[in-house]
Amino acid sequence: MGRWQDGRGELVVHGERGELAVPLEIASSYRARTKGLLGRDSVDGALLLSPAGSVHTFRMRFPIDVAYLDRGLRVIAVRTMKPGRLGLPRVRSRHVLEAGAGVMEGWGVRVGVRVRVVLG
Repeated sequence: MGRWQDGRGELVVHGERGELAVPLEIASSYRARTKGLLGRDSVDGALLLSPAGSVHTFRMRFPIDVAYLDRGLRVIAVRTMKPGRLGLPRVRSRHVLEAGAGVMEGWGVRVGVRVRVVLG
């Protein structure tokens, strides 16, 4: 899992239907994590905030799905958040995955599923 740098890659979801690769943007610097999805109208794929234990949707333009990941990239919680909300911190969360509302279910992202980050 290590320490990532800001950039792009793929999120590989190990779900019931096998592996699914999704475009991924990585935000690991303080500046990139602070900006997150602010000012955007959508997200292509997903955004990984690392390290992160909670998120907010203040000043966001669209609802998002939020998956909290532990140290081993296993999903420990998934929530859909409307704009203007403050998410509760998750004790074991080390990373947060964000995507457009409703898409994570289609990708098979649910509690207990392990994901993988492929840099590239």
